[in-house]
Amino acid sequence: MPDAQGAVHQAVAAVWRIESARLVAAVARLVRDVGVAEDLAQDALLAALDHWPRDGVPDKPGAWLMTTAKRRALDHLRHRQMADGHHGALAQDLLAQEVLHVPDFVDALDAARQDDIGDDLLRLIFTACHPLLSTEARVALTLKLLGGLSTPEIARAFLLPEATIAQRIVRAKRTLGAAGVPFEVPHGEALVERLASVLEVVYLIFNEGYTASSGGDWMRPALCDEALRLGRMLAELAPQRAEVHGLVALMEIQASRTAARTDAQGRPVLLAAQDRGRWDRLLIRRGLAALARAEALGTPPGPYQLQAAIAACHASAPTAEATDWGRIVALYDELAGTAPSPVVALNRAVAVAMHRGPAAGLAIVDTLLADPALRAYQWLPSVRGDLLQRLGRLAEARAAFEHAASLAGNAREKALLQARAAALHRFTGG
Repeated sequence: MPDAQGAVHQAVAAVWRIESARLVAAVARLVRDVGVAEDLAQDALLAALDHWPRDGVPDKPGAWLMTTAKRRALDHLRHRQMADGHHGALAQDLLAQEVLHVPDFVDALDAARQDDIGDDLLRLIFTACHPLLSTEARVALTLKLLGGLSTPEIARAFLLPEATIAQRIVRAKRTLGAAGVPFEVPHGEALVERLASVLEVVYLIFNEGYTASSGGDWMRPALCDEALRLGRMLAELAPQRAEVHGLVALMEIQASRTAARTDAQGRPVLLAAQDRGRWDRLLIRRGLAALARAEALGTPPGPYQLQAAIAACHASAPTAEATDWGRIVALYDELAGTAPSPVVALNRAVAVAMHRGPAAGLAIVDTLLADPALRAYQWLPSVRGDLLQRLGRLAEARAAFEHAASLAGNAREKALLQARAAALHRFTGG
């Protein structure tokens, strides 16, 4: 029996991971409060943990959870209305209907408020990623509501105390509730602004998984997987938005390199040295298809679409030497015009160095040294060290790598930079 119960609990956990976002979204449409909706969906989960070990896993577990969560939502609405003195008569009517024919009441209210589940999920995504929240709060709330991750899982993923993540999530839900943020998809210019916030959150989650900012692991693949899942979901829900497809394309192509990004000891392997035979061709094909969908919409390319086109140049090259660096420089020029930033400028400098030589790249990098936004960015001195090494200025290169290592928060990244500095130390005789 213990094994059977454990199997049921595993089934509940698996169904919850798949269905939780839909449950919260559907309930939030009824109660108009994301925090309350999550609590009611959790109640449905607890009910499953109580009933399924005894009654067996239902044939349609997702539907069972949805029905249970909606019933919890209706109970919540009844109690809230009965507690409001201004709606006493309505509460009595609802109570009478409940006593006489509960199914009819449930069906009537559902029919009155029925909407496509895709719209519910869009509302949930736009609510969880509301710009009113801090970036950190948006990330935590999105992973909780849409990724189906528990608070301990999110804390482990970001190497933060569980209490810190829990506080972020609680404060985020309180902030949304206190501000009366509507549970809806914005329209017009507001949609464009809010969509940028949504895509930013998804890409932040992906980037933290792709290159961890701290800790002992170079990557956290689970976060990449969650970001990809969210991106693919968003592409299905908003198929006419080119930047959504652009972001999916970018993440698919970058994720294709995962197996080649570390060696047998878990040490980082940079792009030029990766074994391209280990790149996931399926993910590359999916990424290129998503990029084609973005381009087919015929709108001016946005930042994610341009970055995906750059990633596609790498994915299409059979070797590092065969990379079309001229095309990449042109794409970075366009990206710098569309979404200028110091990091874009640094990446463009790398492309220029590969296309026109290290001296041309170094000239650009040196103009970025005074930029305060890059002062603590380890890849600036790292890139500079690489270019100096290629120019034969080994002592300067070693100092640059040592400085980069001092800024790195990730242990694997720090070790890589220290190793490069140590190798030059031997060449320069200390």
